[in-house]
Amino acid sequence: MRERVEEYINKLQDEIVTAFETLDPSSPPFKRDSWVRPQGGSGRSCVFASAASSDLAALNGESSPNASGQQSILEKAGVNISIVHGNLPPAAIKQMRADHSSMPLPEREEGLPFFAAGLSLVVHPRNPHAPTVHANYRYFEITEPKASSSTEASQAGTENAQPKVLAWWFGGGSDLTPSYLYEEDAVHWHTTIRDACTPHGPQLYPTFKKWCDEYFYIPHRGETRGIGGVFFDDLNSGPHARFPGDESKRPRTPDECFAFAQSLGNAFIPSYLPILSKRHSLNYSPAERRWQLLRRGRYVEFNLVYDRGTKFGLMTPGARIESILMSLPETARWEYMSEVGQEEESEEGRVMRVLKAPKEWV
Repeated sequence: MRERVEEYINKLQDEIVTAFETLDPSSPPFKRDSWVRPQGGSGRSCVFASAASSDLAALNGESSPNASGQQSILEKAGVNISIVHGNLPPAAIKQMRADHSSMPLPEREEGLPFFAAGLSLVVHPRNPHAPTVHANYRYFEITEPKASSSTEASQAGTENAQPKVLAWWFGGGSDLTPSYLYEEDAVHWHTTIRDACTPHGPQLYPTFKKWCDEYFYIPHRGETRGIGGVFFDDLNSGPHARFPGDESKRPRTPDECFAFAQSLGNAFIPSYLPILSKRHSLNYSPAERRWQLLRRGRYVEFNLVYDRGTKFGLMTPGARIESILMSLPETARWEYMSEVGQEEESEEGRVMRVLKAPKEWV
């Protein structure tokens, strides 16, 4: 399974990056940055970053009504893969045990060997009418420690054997974060994801859509980060907390779980690129840019305060900080007691109503 997941995420990364570059051929290509983790493993970060030519001028109303001009479609984007292995320290195991309560992990002072492979992406378009998007697809293993010496391994007859897998699971999902609400975009997004889920079990989309709304919630703001999508974790052959009684049709074997993750990964381009293609060239005002930057501030708050992937990554020895923090936008804004979005009948108020009370789109 390790080799199959690695092959798939490499292929998916190439397809997604190529799709964005094809959409905007006049902009510079993504920077492709291959790296090696000293503690074990490697990865490749594909990153695009191009700050607005004059955000301050736009906010002061000094730009033309079409503030986008001839600038790139994307302002900041990253499509990263990592295939890493090593030893999880006790602090990371403690965090993992809290996040994965349905899979009890053994207590070991020396830590536990792990393997993780995944693709993670975040795209922040320049135009306020084009939504930010996030997606992640991952596979994780926890294994028994190898024999402490070659003599012990030889005596046990396990010198060349693979370590015993104590726990394995798939996780991931994708979610959309618009600054301005276009209901047809929301319906297209959720319909495409639902259609990717349904062949693997009729309860997967409604269950994981609800989980997504719960996970991407910002408690101190009382609102969700965006309009959701799906979120799942701990998908394996054992009982699952999200499926009481565990009699639902759902992926269980490694092959079935991998097939489900692939369906979601393959749905990313058709779910998002049509929306970006439709919205990236719309005219926008300095006021709309200001609102976009305020919403990006909420994105930053969630990622740094609540996102468990960020917290786990920062606890992992040899973590590649630049890749972990790739999700943060190039520019964001905070205002003290901002009045923007408070008027319910405004366009900003429309999106806030959905963020305060998540909606069933399909």
